[in-house]
Amino acid sequence: MRLGGALRLLCIALATTWSFAAAAGRLVTDSAGRQVEIPDRIERVIAAGPPASVLVTVLAPEKLIGWNRQPSPDELPYLPPVVRKLPEIGRLTGRGGTMNLEVVVAAKPDLIVDLGSVSDTYVSLADRVQSQTAIPYLLIDGHFPNTKAAVRLVGGILGVGSRADALAGRMDDILRDIDRVAAAIAPGDRPRVYLARGPNGLETGNRGSINTEIIERVGATNVVDSGTRGGLVTVSLEQVVAWNPDTIVTVEPAVAAHIRADPAWALIDAVRRDRIFLSPKLPYGWVDAPPSLNRWMGLQWLARLLYPGRFPGDIRDVARDFYRQFYQVDLSAPALDTLLAGQQSKN
Repeated sequence: MRLGGALRLLCIALATTWSFAAAAGRLVTDSAGRQVEIPDRIERVIAAGPPASVLVTVLAPEKLIGWNRQPSPDELPYLPPVVRKLPEIGRLTGRGGTMNLEVVVAAKPDLIVDLGSVSDTYVSLADRVQSQTAIPYLLIDGHFPNTKAAVRLVGGILGVGSRADALAGRMDDILRDIDRVAAAIAPGDRPRVYLARGPNGLETGNRGSINTEIIERVGATNVVDSGTRGGLVTVSLEQVVAWNPDTIVTVEPAVAAHIRADPAWALIDAVRRDRIFLSPKLPYGWVDAPPSLNRWMGLQWLARLLYPGRFPGDIRDVARDFYRQFYQVDLSAPALDTLLAGQQSKN
């Protein structure tokens, strides 16, 4: 990215300011092993992409200074009031990055946070942005098994360590309940699940994909086996028929309707048994979209769908408690009705 003269002056000014802050700051090591000097006090944070936006919104919403994508009116009631009127500033990472460095510098953040992959591509981006703007940029591993560590790390950095510890403790409780139930299910009896994405349901996630992590973590079998691990793939309907999942999960109502209406899908057990589950997605998808802390609600929802009658508590109460603790919003009965419309969990 070529910096113009005006931006160069801004960067020089910001670098000078930041150098004084960094001198009194602290050195942290992010998930990519990068040592990054950050100010002692973090008040203004840019999230590089949607997963990081969720993380900051959950941990310290008052520190987030803008959205990667402006939330829709339907999403706003499910977000903390302090973030509902933030401006849209775009995104640095992922498909269709729209945030330029002029916007980054003008926003005057203390820190940039990215949550997700820590591959060489993202390390290169973080190093380049940090070098050109003098704003510290942290890469945090967003894979599901590392979520608790990410919460504690970023919570400590943002000065909300006690909140982070409480959330991580709740995550431990969730996993303990799920592992207790899943351990009693023989491997051959585990649900066989297909995640349907894309306009016709034929985009999905390989085993090991960040998009299907909670399907696998809940003890189910992801039927998609394309010979490689991780990543999104486009498959044929013939492949889905051959895999013959007993459960299909999607986040899009149009995909669920398409699968039910298309006779070509009717040979699949999940369709014949009407086990096509539509994930709630306000303000974020419970299974995916984006792969962040929102998946911890999806884990509880999916476990109740796949292992009915084995968990205490109605899904409405579970959702209400989760939103109160993680998003710091109290959902009304109508908001819960809207959130859960179309999903099939009654337990």
